[in-house]
Amino acid sequence: MSITSAATLATLHRSGPRRITDLAVIEGVTQPAMTVLVRVMEESGLVERRGDASDKRVTLVCLTEAGASYVQTRRQAGVDAFARLIDELADDEVEALVAALPALAHLAELESRDREGPKR
Repeated sequence: MSITSAATLATLHRSGPRRITDLAVIEGVTQPAMTVLVRVMEESGLVERRGDASDKRVTLVCLTEAGASYVQTRRQAGVDAFARLIDELADDEVEALVAALPALAHLAELESRDREGPKR
């Protein structure tokens, strides 16, 4: 799976259904490229398109159960990899990481808000 595909799935997991044009902006690709990407992920069963109940002209891309499972499995693999590496650190290094966690969480929140913009 491409980095853009994985990032798009993660965006949908975090923010919920989105328009293709919104996903293209968030992921930094063209709308035609995102349309192709969504079609491939749809054929793989990771996403589906649904109409927007509030505006019948709009189609939203939604994560399927398989897509959500993929994101969760990928995240858990990352968590497990970091846990193994952290186990190799000295106690003072682990303490430094723990002390930095609030600032790192805030940075991630700011980046996500800046990257994804308001939810539609």
